[in-house]
Amino acid sequence: MSQPLIGVSTYLNEASWGVWRLPAALLPAGYPRLVQSAGGMAAMLPPDDPGRAASVVARLDGLVVAGGPDVEPVRYGAEPDPRTGPPARERDAWELALIDAALADGTPLLGICRGMQLLNVALGGTLVQHLDGHVEATGVFGRHPVTPVEGTRYASLVPEESAVPTYHHQSVDRLGDGLVVSAHAQDGTVEAVELPDPAWVLGVQWHPEMGEDTRVMAGLVRAAS
Repeated sequence: MSQPLIGVSTYLNEASWGVWRLPAALLPAGYPRLVQSAGGMAAMLPPDDPGRAASVVARLDGLVVAGGPDVEPVRYGAEPDPRTGPPARERDAWELALIDAALADGTPLLGICRGMQLLNVALGGTLVQHLDGHVEATGVFGRHPVTPVEGTRYASLVPEESAVPTYHHQSVDRLGDGLVVSAHAQDGTVEAVELPDPAWVLGVQWHPEMGEDTRVMAGLVRAAS
């Protein structure tokens, strides 16, 4: 059986390598390595015309919306908090179109950190623009335990409380339409959301690509097979 093709959205930033400093489509290596370790084949999806999202998703077996900058608050009808980061409008437009296409097509979908927040926004939810305690230090991933909600898809993948790599200062506020909470942090922060069966749609607030646990990504890859 061939490996399922898993598309992963990318950053769009200026970067330097060798003698060059140029705009670049970037993806931390942990993402494709996690897809590969879970049995999938990774394809990068840099920002593009949102009108092309449906045709792109139609070629994929599964979709990962990666972490990154804060979602622009206008997307969920809010004024920006002073602590909210600068907008990434190309990513917002492209990734929201990818999510819409995946939901419409029934393509298995995993949102990671920003990707979970965008999933919530795509379904009409809102975000807390700042919370403390989920960033250890600037540029440093921390760890904290998350507890699964019994009976959810996430709990079927990771049934026990587990420590996860984390780096975020925003979180889900009002849940998007149809989403259910499938994991919490000890302070009550929503750490995972999903759509009920038969869809395979899951969002996690942490960064599985920075850890050794492949179970969440393996669930996506199995659904995409």
